[in-house]
Amino acid sequence: MTRIGITGHSNLSADSVPLVRAALAEALAPYANGDLTGLSCLARGADQLFAEVVLDAGGRLEVVLPSVDYREAKVKPDNLDRFDGLLMRSALVRYMPHRTAGRTAYEDANEAVLGGIDRLFAVWDGQPSDGKGGTGDAVEAARGRGVPVDVIWPEGARRE
Repeated sequence: MTRIGITGHSNLSADSVPLVRAALAEALAPYANGDLTGLSCLARGADQLFAEVVLDAGGRLEVVLPSVDYREAKVKPDNLDRFDGLLMRSALVRYMPHRTAGRTAYEDANEAVLGGIDRLFAVWDGQPSDGKGGTGDAVEAARGRGVPVDVIWPEGARRE
């Protein structure tokens, strides 16, 4: 069983989405032998693309939500159907012990993902984080604990 987590930008440009999806599918292909489990917090952008690609590859999806109110507080109305669809297709949903979304909840969710994986996929443009639990921080944390990181940023990808 291979367990792969995701970290990545939530603000991918619309024209970057197919590029990132294809790059994720290519990166996951070696693991798509029926023993793949993907861990995602289901944030908009990279997290949801990864979740879809894992499911399309026949893998198992596990979701880590930062807080009990995450859906109501952070999922925008135009993203609810996609979020709910992925949530319903997940094999396991784990909530962090926080009532409300916020920095500590996100840090705990990232920690839960990092603690349960064999490798991390990072849909990342290589820019440093602002110190608030962003993609760069997750990459640094994974590397610090010896978790292999695959940076996925295809040619032409950009953030909004």
